[in-house]
Amino acid sequence: MAKIGYKDDSAVVIIGSGAGGGTLANELCQKGIKVVVLEAGKRHTIDDFTNDEWAAFGQLSWLDKRTTSGNWRVAKDFPNLPAWICKTVGGTTVHWAGASLRLQAHELQARSTYGEIDGANLLDWPLTLEELEPYYAKAEDKMGVTRTNGIPGLPGNNNFKVMYAGATRLGYKEVHTGRMAINSRPRDGRNACMQLGFCFQGCKSGAKWSTLYTEIPKAEATGQLDLRPQSHVLRIEHDDSGKASGVVYVDKDGNQQRQAARVVAVAGNSIETPRLLLNSASSAFPDGLANSSGQVGRNYMRHMTGSVYGVFDKPVNAYRGTTMAGIVQDEAHNDPARGFVGGYEMETLFLGTPFMAAFLDPGAWGAEFAGDMDAYDHMAGMWLVGEDMPREGNRITLHDSETDQYGMPIPNVHFDDHPNDIAMRSHAYRQGSAVYEAAGATKTIETPPYPSTHNLGTCRQSAKPADGVCNKFGQSHDVANLFISDGSQFTTGGAENPTLTIVSLAIRQADYIAEEMGRKAI
Repeated sequence: MAKIGYKDDSAVVIIGSGAGGGTLANELCQKGIKVVVLEAGKRHTIDDFTNDEWAAFGQLSWLDKRTTSGNWRVAKDFPNLPAWICKTVGGTTVHWAGASLRLQAHELQARSTYGEIDGANLLDWPLTLEELEPYYAKAEDKMGVTRTNGIPGLPGNNNFKVMYAGATRLGYKEVHTGRMAINSRPRDGRNACMQLGFCFQGCKSGAKWSTLYTEIPKAEATGQLDLRPQSHVLRIEHDDSGKASGVVYVDKDGNQQRQAARVVAVAGNSIETPRLLLNSASSAFPDGLANSSGQVGRNYMRHMTGSVYGVFDKPVNAYRGTTMAGIVQDEAHNDPARGFVGGYEMETLFLGTPFMAAFLDPGAWGAEFAGDMDAYDHMAGMWLVGEDMPREGNRITLHDSETDQYGMPIPNVHFDDHPNDIAMRSHAYRQGSAVYEAAGATKTIETPPYPSTHNLGTCRQSAKPADGVCNKFGQSHDVANLFISDGSQFTTGGAENPTLTIVSLAIRQADYIAEEMGRKAI
């Protein structure tokens, strides 16, 4: 691994090592560009992972204090945990389920497709599906996504078989074991999935794609990467011309350091990325770095979510096998006749008993809840995920009094459900319940939203600087050598799990940064 000096201003400094940051680092290193990656979390190995839900949660999760506000259910049930994301090298690619779906063409042009929606801040992306498709193809090959490039799908576990039976009886056609960045056969030096059922706890077989053991080691092998775990970034600094010039962080020993930079890329997830920009305010950028539009932190999206569980007479043992083992995509299209715009996916999902107890009906108690938990091995389960509406008022702000362990204001996450989100969730609950009823369920349980890994939109792409934070390459409108490299740059969320798109955008962004550096534009 390279060692890059603190005053060396020739490197790209990337903040975060997950799907966006880790991928960007490897892509740049492969082009011969020096990279420093600052990651707030520790570096774990596959051997460190534990197939124990609570232990893994404490080991990997981002548990720094946050606050919540708004009418969403999460603010009531999980006021200090608005998102279930990771603080570790590899970021949330250590924890994610592996679903890898492309956005649809209409989702990239939501304002033109849906029209004006009262209370929503819709905007078309400044790029099209046609522009993204070559990068989607590269990302699918890189990640080994099943059902692409001749890679077979994963086998279906019992949870999928129950979903398949019910969905096909209802007439759904797009029902299969998903497009997953989990090896269905050995590939790229990684094993095939062993169906252990602990995808969220870190994949002990290495079958699931994660930047921790794919992109990061490949970048290190080039001799161009300086990876610094346990490096918590406090602010980004700029020079007199307004260009980003360095990053100030606290290292693993508790000492404050400053790393000079030629380019800075922020990939801290859609809560920490805007928080960092807001905390980097200066006399030249009094409202926060790259925030002349006032859009930093706004338009927070987390997808319309919820879960449905079906209880059956016979055991299902749905916890066995891949956590997200199948999908129904028939409802992912746009059909306003259903009472909402946009669409949603039904994806199998089953949690271990600790999280089932926490998430099934938060705050519930008594005989009915105990009876539901007693039926744990007789349940099948699905997660509902759909396009939520961007709203200016749904936003990340700096808390006015509470600070973190480094004295920096903590983020507050405000979210109000849009009526379109509520209508979509109601439809999804009905259809999810119908799937299980068609499969013979004796009871269905509708579970409210819980902390999600899908956090998007707080530094969105826009064609016009006044409408967003960055252009179609993730390059800040205000600061030419500052880039947004995570899901924060999503203009709208679509119905699909976002990781494949984040990786695709990172590959595309690396090409652009290398080209701009080559012609000395940044």
